[in-house]
Amino acid sequence: MLRLFSIVFLVGLTVGVGPALAQTLPVAARPTPPTRDPNTLGYVTARELPDGANASANVDGNFIIGPTHDRAPETSEQAGAPQGTVYEFTMNSTDSKIYPGIAREANTFGTVDPTDPGKLAVTTSHPAPYVRRVAVYVPKQYVPGTVAPFIVGADGPDRGLFTVLDNLIAEHRVPVMIAISIGNGGGDAQGSERGLEYDTMSGLYAEFVEKEVLPLVEKQYNVKLTRDPEGRATMGGSSGGSCAFIMAWYHPELYHRVLTYSGTYVNQQWPYHPQTPHGAWEFHEHLIPGTPAKPLRIWMEVGDRDLLNPNVMRDQMHDWVVANENMARVLAAKGYHYQFVFARNAGHTDRAVKQQTLSEALEYVWQSYPVAGTKK
Repeated sequence: MLRLFSIVFLVGLTVGVGPALAQTLPVAARPTPPTRDPNTLGYVTARELPDGANASANVDGNFIIGPTHDRAPETSEQAGAPQGTVYEFTMNSTDSKIYPGIAREANTFGTVDPTDPGKLAVTTSHPAPYVRRVAVYVPKQYVPGTVAPFIVGADGPDRGLFTVLDNLIAEHRVPVMIAISIGNGGGDAQGSERGLEYDTMSGLYAEFVEKEVLPLVEKQYNVKLTRDPEGRATMGGSSGGSCAFIMAWYHPELYHRVLTYSGTYVNQQWPYHPQTPHGAWEFHEHLIPGTPAKPLRIWMEVGDRDLLNPNVMRDQMHDWVVANENMARVLAAKGYHYQFVFARNAGHTDRAVKQQTLSEALEYVWQSYPVAGTKK
């Protein structure tokens, strides 16, 4: 239903709009986010760790790290650790039956509905081609043709992820896994191809990966990817992070493990859909509290200077810190296995925080999966 709605909406853009609707506000400069205190009233109760320390990979709960973010040794090549092979290929919009491509005109954003501050009209989005890059990491220890677990990452290629996997696999801290790092189709937020892919509250992007990306990976690189959701993980940052959660939420039969940095669990879905009128904000507002717990294991992070209302909307649903705090609260209430990290001295998808925490995050996400072999 959502996919049909989106297609009808996009076709409407190609046949013209009235002058009043065609007016859009220019992209507003992002305000400097304030530094939030993890002990703020209403935030989840969290354990403060010694500066520079990470949470243990085998415990659930809420943790505070920083303000120093030292780079973990696993983020650099380590002597004796076998290095995997990284392959790259491109995918054209003309080859996709699911995402033929859109773009929002430069220096435009949208117009807020005067009757609903949570609803944005974008009239400058139109069909447009794209080319996306895909990187496939195959560890040295992988036996060609055998079934393997894997992780799908957004906004790729992610070379840092591949280096960390080299080291964790060599140390038997995570299973021997394939990593598929998929670039987005371009742009950002409402009206863009990236926004359509990552912020839409449906299973469509997971279906795109399943039908159009994974078969290419298996065919081109002689790998077999497990069909067991316990052996499948998603990861990403910002909208790529909320996308990772969206993939598992709408298709838990495909993915059980999720890793997100500064997840965009805010009101950024476009086109508007009445079933999820507040976009990914709906996860902590209604969906998770109102749905029986799904078999997901989640690792999440947010920075103390993460984003706050970086656009023309004033709907009280564009605070990344509050959104992630709310996610931690509702996940705990439903009994999920999750680990939430609040990082001091950190911005949005903070690189230093990722370099400090990624190895531990991957270990946490892959808890309970056998490391000494693949699982069919």
